[in-house]
Amino acid sequence: MSWNAPQKVIFPRWVDPLVKLAGAGAVLGGAYVAMLVAYGASPKTLDVGYAPEQPVPYSHTLHVGQLGLDCRYCHTSVERGPHANVPPTATCMNCHTKVLTESPQLAPVRESAQTGKPIPWVRVHDLPDYVYFDHSAHVTRGIGCVSCHGRVDTMDIVQQVATLSMAWCIDCHRHPERHLRPPEEATNMTWAPPGGGSVEAREAFGRQFRLDHKINPPTDCSTCHR
Repeated sequence: MSWNAPQKVIFPRWVDPLVKLAGAGAVLGGAYVAMLVAYGASPKTLDVGYAPEQPVPYSHTLHVGQLGLDCRYCHTSVERGPHANVPPTATCMNCHTKVLTESPQLAPVRESAQTGKPIPWVRVHDLPDYVYFDHSAHVTRGIGCVSCHGRVDTMDIVQQVATLSMAWCIDCHRHPERHLRPPEEATNMTWAPPGGGSVEAREAFGRQFRLDHKINPPTDCSTCHR
């Protein structure tokens, strides 16, 4: 038997370019599918714009924008604890024992007040269980509500406007000067620094505020994953 005997050709030579073309197509197709899945499953795609229907049609445009209620009137714990509490029915009834007492839209509120059963509000901004976030640590250091929640005072239906992703949080921790303001202005949706509301003016104020108050947010993993 000769070791140099020609091997039997199974496929004709014209098949070779087709095989290479198919291989290149598979690689490009796989990359396209991966990019499509990554974008389709990203927080920007899945979470931004989330605006669930609530059991009571509460309008922040009316209560905050027109009537001027401070965020802390309902969300009383934002300055003292990690969670922004959902207001109890008693808070609603502070006004609605005298205002719109017969409104059919407020029937669930009146029923809750009578029975003691809480209103089943649907959470809009809901971080994963493995993420630790402390509202008080941010609010008391000068991060305004608007930085994370947007212009809630213009929302008839509250929706999520930021991704709340890890990259989004880390970017703010690395560059907090873009969002810093006096803590007493944290709930002021229209606050602007003395130099005006431009990006440059806000960053200039934030840089000085960060320097004066020694604000250096950590970026290590244990900050949020404990």
